[in-house]
Amino acid sequence: MTEQTNTPDMSKVETESLDPSLCRLERVQDPAVIVIFGATGDLTWRKLFPSLFALYQNKLLPENVCIVGTARSQLSHDDFRESMRRSVEPETAPEPPEWDALSQRLFYHPVSYDQEESFTSLKGFLDELDATFATQGNRLFYLAVPPNVYPAIAHQLGRAGLAEEGSERAWVRFVVEKPFGHDLQSAQELDKALHSSFAEHQIFRIDHYLAKETVQNILMLRFANSIFEPIWDRRYIDSVSITAAEQLGVEHRAGYYDRFGVLRDMFQNHMMQLLALCAMEPPSIFEAERVRDEKTKVYRCLRPFPTSELDNYLVLGQYAAGQIKGENVRGYREEPNVDPQSLTPTFASMKVFIDNWRWQGVPFYLTSGKRLAEKRTEIKVQFKHVPSSMFRGILGEDISANRLTLGIQPKEEIHLSFQTKVPGPKVCLRTVRMHFDYNQGYTGPVLEAYQKVLLDCLLGDQTLFWRQDGVELCWGFLTPILIECDCPDQGKRLHMYKAGTWGPEAVKNLLPSLPGPNR
Repeated sequence: MTEQTNTPDMSKVETESLDPSLCRLERVQDPAVIVIFGATGDLTWRKLFPSLFALYQNKLLPENVCIVGTARSQLSHDDFRESMRRSVEPETAPEPPEWDALSQRLFYHPVSYDQEESFTSLKGFLDELDATFATQGNRLFYLAVPPNVYPAIAHQLGRAGLAEEGSERAWVRFVVEKPFGHDLQSAQELDKALHSSFAEHQIFRIDHYLAKETVQNILMLRFANSIFEPIWDRRYIDSVSITAAEQLGVEHRAGYYDRFGVLRDMFQNHMMQLLALCAMEPPSIFEAERVRDEKTKVYRCLRPFPTSELDNYLVLGQYAAGQIKGENVRGYREEPNVDPQSLTPTFASMKVFIDNWRWQGVPFYLTSGKRLAEKRTEIKVQFKHVPSSMFRGILGEDISANRLTLGIQPKEEIHLSFQTKVPGPKVCLRTVRMHFDYNQGYTGPVLEAYQKVLLDCLLGDQTLFWRQDGVELCWGFLTPILIECDCPDQGKRLHMYKAGTWGPEAVKNLLPSLPGPNR
């Protein structure tokens, strides 16, 4: 029989020395004005401005750059500067290095999103900055506002002439955060509204999951190593499990989340992107449109859900009261701003198939939920069992198959498990692991996700951004499920689970093993 043990790492990976100059990030060359709509909001405070400041500190922003915050609030330039300073350092802390230089390029301009004169005034202000700081008309508009405001802002920017690209050197880019609609029809309507003012090459649809280092490493692992790609198909892989588990509840997003739920919040974007990276064919060249072409091909091959037997392919859940790290936490329906009768799922696990030559018959298990046992995002590639065992007379037929685990967060790592003999006279097997820590042997700068996407926006690189055809294909795949699950009797399909567990008991009938470490 097979002996399964949780052993220490068998070996650590030694990384070859690399000339640091080969991977050094270079400063963005094009001058630009970065305009943030919703500059007084939480996203700007927590993510956007700290990321921009980090890029500035690392000398990655262009020399000629300005940052303009806009919102409905009436603030002076100095008030806004002080607010942004506190976002990168506590109020009582000394000013961080480089602050004086950047603060002189940081401005605020109030804008009412539904008033044309506000955008006319904004255009005049941006033209003045172009002249003062020689930014040559390059503009990056970042929308850190609720999605329902996207169409109005896009329309007003177009009417004010702020969406037009001028000379060959001037560019204008329009950056939006998910969600891109709440179903296929709304996604198409949103796209039509954005394209009324902007061309497709100007629109950057952010999915910050794609900017995580270990997510980007999926393609490198597959296509830069001859030991993986030849066995990356239905002949050798039994299943692929993609898990994005969170310990947190809905927190401050309850108003949004109760209208969208886990399928719209996580599956239409993050989970579909991870699926595509695992399943896509190699592009002919690592270039934005070629990479996105191959992702789109995966979405086209997704087998439609058999809604008549949906319970065999989908498990939905909602967290009840439980314990996280030994502390009692309330259930979803007790969260502030959540309907006490809410049927919104906070957990989903689904089995999907990709009907193409490479993956025919291989199940992909996608799982995501809130208030689970721990925060963990990972991809497990389960290889098939050996086709014939010469050891059956000694060990029996049960020899564990190999597994490749790609840890994305919180630990960025790669594990490869395989079988080896237990030391000693008796013939027994044990499972051992080769382990690679993603940051091992690297001492250079590491960009956080928002730093990376902001840098790519300024560089005009859309590799890590959604293209509209991919958005629509994913909504088209999920919409039949949403129609079925948004019906009045959804409560029959919604399974409750205690906070701090790995989800509803019903998921055991769907997944080959529950998500979680060492399973």
